[in-house]
Amino acid sequence: MLNKIAKEELFFSDKGWLQSRFHFSFAEYINHENRNFGVLRVLNDDVIKPQSGFDMHPHRDMEIVTYVTEGEITHKDSMGNEETLKAGEVQYMSAGSGIFHAEYNNHPSKELKLLQIWILPPKHNLPILYGSHKFSKEERENKLLRIVSSQNSDAKIKLHQDVNMYVSELGEGKTLSFELQKDRQVYFVVIKGELTLNGLELNAHDACECTDETSLEIKALSDTHFLFIEMAKG
Repeated sequence: MLNKIAKEELFFSDKGWLQSRFHFSFAEYINHENRNFGVLRVLNDDVIKPQSGFDMHPHRDMEIVTYVTEGEITHKDSMGNEETLKAGEVQYMSAGSGIFHAEYNNHPSKELKLLQIWILPPKHNLPILYGSHKFSKEERENKLLRIVSSQNSDAKIKLHQDVNMYVSELGEGKTLSFELQKDRQVYFVVIKGELTLNGLELNAHDACECTDETSLEIKALSDTHFLFIEMAKG
């Protein structure tokens, strides 16, 4: 079953320096009927203005993945990590027993666009993880690139939770397929462009919940960029 969530259905937040589309209940968007999809707790589609960002703030018992789609993000945290990542690159953090961090767009003129994804961990107080990976465009061009997996698999980024995240930049007219195992589901997000997902048309910023599907057939109607999260049903 495919449940399309058009961008117009997402909660839109505009704080001036930050514009966000919230896929799930978050911050000023309170919706107890839309708190998660499986272990996916938060997916925010953010645009951060130049010379602004999130000041130092705490997290705990959450696994956080940031996928940069345009511009560059500068990260600092209480463990002493500091780095700047660009489009197509990924930062991750398993907050475990607690960590403070800050995220900024320090560029003088370019907006920062990103997807911030929060995954519920399998247990409380797990060991803190932090890292990043600088994937190349060639790794995701016209193919599925797995950017995140569980500790038991072989992606460059490994979380504690049993999830897989894939991205692709798929050229117009190109197709890709993905097989789903029994009792697995997918949350699919179009970053830019237009595509069909098992025949269902999705446009930029649309999402789709995919349950009880055995495979996903993706066809690009224009040059497109997308991300999806595969996880156990529940």
